[in-house]
Amino acid sequence: MAESWVNSAERIGADLHLELSGPGGRRAALTRALREAVRSGRLVPGTRLPPYRSLATDLGVARNTVADAYAELVAEGWLTARQGSGTRVAAGVTPPHRRQRAGAASPGAPSRVPRKAPRARGPRHDLRQGTPDASSFPRAAWLASARRALQQAPNEAFGPGDPAGRAELREALAEYLARARGVRTEPGRIVICSGFAHALRLLFPQVLRGPLAVESYGLGFHRQLLADASVRTVPLPLDEDGALVGELGRERAVLLTPAHQFPTGGPLHAERRAAVVDWARARDGVILEDDYDGEFRYDRKPVGALQGLDPERVIHIGSVSKSLSPALRLGWMVLPERFVDPVLETKGEREAWASALDQLTLADFIDSGSYDRHVRRMRQRYRGRRDRLVATLAARAPHIEVTGIAAGLHAVLRLPPGTERSAVKAAVWQGVALDGLAEFRHPEAAMSAPDGLVVGYATPAEHAYGAALDALCDVLPPR
Repeated sequence: MAESWVNSAERIGADLHLELSGPGGRRAALTRALREAVRSGRLVPGTRLPPYRSLATDLGVARNTVADAYAELVAEGWLTARQGSGTRVAAGVTPPHRRQRAGAASPGAPSRVPRKAPRARGPRHDLRQGTPDASSFPRAAWLASARRALQQAPNEAFGPGDPAGRAELREALAEYLARARGVRTEPGRIVICSGFAHALRLLFPQVLRGPLAVESYGLGFHRQLLADASVRTVPLPLDEDGALVGELGRERAVLLTPAHQFPTGGPLHAERRAAVVDWARARDGVILEDDYDGEFRYDRKPVGALQGLDPERVIHIGSVSKSLSPALRLGWMVLPERFVDPVLETKGEREAWASALDQLTLADFIDSGSYDRHVRRMRQRYRGRRDRLVATLAARAPHIEVTGIAAGLHAVLRLPPGTERSAVKAAVWQGVALDGLAEFRHPEAAMSAPDGLVVGYATPAEHAYGAALDALCDVLPPR
């Protein structure tokens, strides 16, 4: 057994004993040793770890070995790494000796039996849809792009922002969207926004008017936003091939999620993609394409953007909320030429939403290839999580059907009739945050509402995912 004391008290405040043993080489041994030190409580939350070079010298290993071990533990959520603060034990990791058993009295305190067990504050396990794994944000690559962007930014970038967005980002997006999503456009027809909700606010009611056809399942937040703008939404029925676009009536616009219907899953069938474009041409209408997670597909061929079929009839809307982080507040609209000026007039003379420096950083992040690398890495990670979800349910709840899993960051669990409400209530009491399928149904939808749960598998940190799946299985209805 190889043992080493990291006697760097001036760097981390105390000696650190690590046992480098077991299979897999020095990096695997170091990763295990650090993980065990955190798990056992020997490294408490907030503890700063030695720099790469110092720890490598103390342990007699290569610097890259330490760097790779740190990076793996950051990705798993055990450690955090920030410029100027070094690498530290993550704040959310609670050592065993600091956990207090529920109902246990403090030493010296009078014993008493509570009348009612207190309810946990907030969810212990977050399985809500729509949020990526925050611990996987590519801090180092983003920081490198931010430094380059700041060094190369022209002086005018620090003045009032162009409402269309930075030219550097629009050029990078035009190339990326053409290559990765099959979008046909040019930088002058891209307008930067802060995300899909912001895009809707810019389009309705100043540029487009209702009624607006929408899929019978979607985000209630978006429906409410449209209702606040006095836009009536008309639900379109769904089946396994997506929205029944043949039932479009007198509407002049329709909002679709053609790459991956939200939340039920599955792409819009090719015949219906062609049919809805024909409808838009015949009625001089417009299609709003919400491409919210088009990068993440697993068991199917890539589905290109609907916009590629007719750039003058489709408004393509995307963002980095799923691929990178919703905290960046960066999105885009790819507009038909006739809508560019009206959208810019609505937006105003200056950019009031998206930071110019964040736009320049994202442009560099795309141009340098970091965005592609991050998406490929996360596609593999999320596929692994999806597979683990499916395997766990097959073993512990084989009567539950899992659907909508060929792409995206969530799955739909089909439940026995009449059990959705009780399952959601049980999840609340067990500290599991998830959504019932009924939450996403349009209130005027005529179709029957099957019972189900919408389970996001991207949000939990890697080390917490297993416990989240165990908790999920505990709230599912029996056969």
